[in-house]
Amino acid sequence: MHQQQKTNVTTTIPPHLFFFVSAIFHYLGPACAVLLFSHVSVLGVAWLRIASAAVVFALWRRPWRLFIATPWKKLRLLLALGTVLALMNTCFYLAIAHLPLGTVGAIEFIGPILLAALGARTSRNIAALILAAAGGWLLTDVRLAGEPLGFMFAFANCALFMLYVILGHRIAQDGGSTGIDRLGAAMLVALVVITPIGITHTLPAITQLPLLLAGIGVGICSSVIPYVCDQLAMARLPRATYALLLSLLPASAAIIGMFILHQFPATIEIIGMLLVAGGVALHRESETQSVTPISSNMYDTKSLDELSHTPL
Repeated sequence: MHQQQKTNVTTTIPPHLFFFVSAIFHYLGPACAVLLFSHVSVLGVAWLRIASAAVVFALWRRPWRLFIATPWKKLRLLLALGTVLALMNTCFYLAIAHLPLGTVGAIEFIGPILLAALGARTSRNIAALILAAAGGWLLTDVRLAGEPLGFMFAFANCALFMLYVILGHRIAQDGGSTGIDRLGAAMLVALVVITPIGITHTLPAITQLPLLLAGIGVGICSSVIPYVCDQLAMARLPRATYALLLSLLPASAAIIGMFILHQFPATIEIIGMLLVAGGVALHRESETQSVTPISSNMYDTKSLDELSHTPL
C-alpha cells in the first residue's frame, strides 16, 4: 500500500518537471568533478561516480533481488544498459580531458537530435527540431579543434548516449518504480564493468575524506538524481519527446556554469538558449503517439539491434 501511494504521488507530477530536475543535476555533477581532476585521474573520477551511485541504489532499492528472481534471458537488457552506463561515463570524462566541454557537448547533442528526427512526423515538430538544433549549435560553440583521441571518445560517448536513451526508455515502460529498480540493477552491472579499469586510479581519493566526499557528490548529482528523474520522465513521455527535451541540456549547462563556475553567457549563447526554448515550446506530441506499457517478456525477445530499430 505504501509503495502504491508513492507511485501515485509520482504520477501526479508532470513528467516534464522530472526532466527539468534531471537537466539541472546533469551538470552539477561535472561542476563537482572540477574539484577532483587536479587530484584524481579521469578514470578515477568515472569510477567514483559510478561506484557511489551503485552504493546509493543498493541501499535504497536492493536491486540485487532482480538478479535472483528474474530469469537469465530477461536480464539481457539490464546487462546491456549497465555496460552502456559504464562505457558512456568513461568516454565522457576521457573526452573532456582532451577537448573543450563545449565541443564534447556539441557532439553528444547529435545523438538526441537524430532520435528526435526519427520521431518528428509533422511539419511543426520538424520546425521545432530545427530550432532546437540551431540553439544547441550556438550554445556549444562547435569547433573542429583538439586531439583526434578526444574526438574518438566524444563520438563514442555520443553513440552510447543514444543507446542510453533507447535502453533507458525500454526499462521505464513498466512504470517509474519498476524502472528505478532496473536502473539500480544496471548500475551494479556498470560498477562491475568499470572496476577493472578504474579502481586503481581512485586510490588517491580513498585516503582523503574531502576528495572522497566530492566523488560521492559527483555520483549522486550525476548518476542518481538525474537517472531516477529520467526514469520517471521516460515512463510517461514518448521517446521522441524525451529526445527533443534533451536539447535543453546545453541551456542548463550555461545556467549551471553561470551560477556555479561564474561563466556568464555571451550574447550568442543567450540567443541559443532562446532558440532551444522556442523549439521545446513549438514541439507537440502526436495524439496517436503515446507510451504503452510493455510486458516483461520484451526483455528476452528482442536483441539490441531490434531495440534500436523499434518504431517510436
